[in-house]
Amino acid sequence: MKAILFFSIFIVFISCSSNSEKLPYLGNHTEEVSKSQTKVINYFKVPDFSLTNQDRITINNDSFKNKIYIADFIFLKCPTICPIMNQQLKRVYDVFKDNAAVLFVSHTIDPENDSIPVLKAYSDQLGVDSKKWHFLHGEKKDIYQLAEKGYFSQAYENVNAPGGYAHSGAFILVDKNRHLRGVYDGTNSADVDRLIKEIVILLQEKSN
Repeated sequence: MKAILFFSIFIVFISCSSNSEKLPYLGNHTEEVSKSQTKVINYFKVPDFSLTNQDRITINNDSFKNKIYIADFIFLKCPTICPIMNQQLKRVYDVFKDNAAVLFVSHTIDPENDSIPVLKAYSDQLGVDSKKWHFLHGEKKDIYQLAEKGYFSQAYENVNAPGGYAHSGAFILVDKNRHLRGVYDGTNSADVDRLIKEIVILLQEKSN
């Protein structure tokens, strides 16, 4: 049985094509009128969080200041989509490994088994720089809430799912201002190619 792929973010906003000069802003936005009677759009932002990476370093929103990053939710004992996702994200990592403006974040949804030492060993096995690709550990409730409320993604325990967890296979692209700018199927190489192209577009975009 395939793990559930849940892209609720698509329901809220329709993504643009990879040929767009400017990527869309995803999520629920609010509008207000300034004192000068100018309409201001407040784009959705990833909420504050604080988790621990494989080097036992606290990682929070400030860790991504002036950076763009790609986020996903995985667990290392996943028997279905996670190995594919990790392989695909490593492919993206290899493209941007020398670009200091691009970071990567994988949140474990199984912190009991994916302890910090386990995440560190996996990171080392994968051959990635732990300062560039963070494998994040924290309380389940915090990670599940961050997935749902912060990235419009999915992560929860499900005894009927392979490995005991259901989660999205999405890669989420986040800009320098914590805005969600794209979502991609991390099990589909063609969609991951689109992610690579849209990272380039986002890097060229002026900050708002």
